[in-house]
Amino acid sequence: MTEQTPSGAGVNAGADEAQSGGASYAAAGVDIEAGDRAVELFAPLAKKASRPEVQGGLGGFAGLFALKGGYREPLLAASTDGVGTKIAVAQALDKHDTVGLDLVAMVVDDLVVCGAEPLFLQDYIAVGKVVPERVAQIVSGIAEGCIQAGCALLGGETAEHPGLMGADDYDISATGVGVVEADAVLGPDRVRPGDVVIAMGSSGLHSNGYSLARRVLLDIDRMALTGHVEEFGRTLGEELLEPTKIYAKDCLALIAETDVRTFAHVTGGGLANNLARVLPAGLVAEIDRGTWNPAPVFKLIAQRGRVERAEMEKTFNMGVGMVAVVAPEDADRALAVLTARHIECWTLGTVKKAKDADAPRVALVGEHPRF
Repeated sequence: MTEQTPSGAGVNAGADEAQSGGASYAAAGVDIEAGDRAVELFAPLAKKASRPEVQGGLGGFAGLFALKGGYREPLLAASTDGVGTKIAVAQALDKHDTVGLDLVAMVVDDLVVCGAEPLFLQDYIAVGKVVPERVAQIVSGIAEGCIQAGCALLGGETAEHPGLMGADDYDISATGVGVVEADAVLGPDRVRPGDVVIAMGSSGLHSNGYSLARRVLLDIDRMALTGHVEEFGRTLGEELLEPTKIYAKDCLALIAETDVRTFAHVTGGGLANNLARVLPAGLVAEIDRGTWNPAPVFKLIAQRGRVERAEMEKTFNMGVGMVAVVAPEDADRALAVLTARHIECWTLGTVKKAKDADAPRVALVGEHPRF
């Protein structure tokens, strides 16, 4: 087991229990030297993902972060997530430099929903066998994701699990911490009738629904990951490995310039279920499908797998990766802010008083123009 300490450097592999001529850790399947080599490769990458608040040198057992900035009543927000079976695609293609971006996105974009600025992230990488170059590729993506999100990669752990995982198998997860003033926490209590629901376009499937996507495209339709798909303008594998969009900085910019009531990160469960989580009882968000067209990958899955619309909408983001609910007078400004930041955005619908107390908090109406 190798420990990735603050800024991704350092090793704490434990003592080799072997006596001369006896059993050894290496013979049991744990390669300490490979772990050391992995750290040497990814340490320079991880060091770039830092913030001024990071304290201490490399090689410690815990990462230190000084909470600065003159907060009045700071609340810490924490989120933990993984990437799911999208990793199976990365493993099949032996391409591991993008799943780290997915990992960061899944964590920091949950943090920003409540208005928290992501401060730092710690990762956990479990592998069947440490292949230094592969681990370095994974960490390179995590480091780049942290840079995009504006948070520090404070440390983590790379653990070798021979006998539990195959030699080429791995899984990754991370925990992130952010901060928000107590009186600035976003959520359902801020939402009012008349508020406008604004969509931020996704970059594709993001990191949800891959078990269904793989079942349809690879098992049922027997498409090749390396095969060119005309609808995508690239290979199937390239489409499926498109990294999850990281919205954290864009959401923080929106908070700074408009009256944001709340956000909803559209992950597992789809648009309706995730938006419903941030709406209060008695209100309903009426969402018009006619305001956007899902990307071709969603249509392909639906057609090739004969997947019903309800199943698609509760499994995939359908082209909407993040939702902002804003005050009606700030809707145009919000769209302008996001457009200036090169975020595809549009008005999805509005928040209204519910006619029935038992009605769902999100109502999807209309049809996509070309789906």
